[in-house]
Amino acid sequence: MKKTRIDTSARQAALQSPFASLQMDGLPDVPPEPKQDALSTTPAKMGRVVLRREKAQRGGKTVVVVSDFEARISEAEIEDLARKARQACGCGGTVREREIELQGDNAPKVRTFFEGAGFRVAGV
Repeated sequence: MKKTRIDTSARQAALQSPFASLQMDGLPDVPPEPKQDALSTTPAKMGRVVLRREKAQRGGKTVVVVSDFEARISEAEIEDLARKARQACGCGGTVREREIELQGDNAPKVRTFFEGAGFRVAGV
């Protein structure tokens, strides 16, 4: 019994260009890009946060605590900020009572992250 082979030569255009048979007629035009002014590139004002270094009752390990979030910032937003801060700083951490605790002595990275997120940063 002889096996049948599939012809993959250039004669079969469908195998060479899978998009050749697509029709572009009737598609809507691409909307123009919205104009960005200088104000839209700055992050939104999120309020003020305070950074502090703590070692007490942590077995000698240093953590940076971000506190004093405004009341309008929800717990879910603080959890999201904590996750993004951990990723940006490359460290672990947690949220306790509306405060973000980030492991390690990396206050400059934490400050840079929160300033980029639109916060005014005080402390450390």
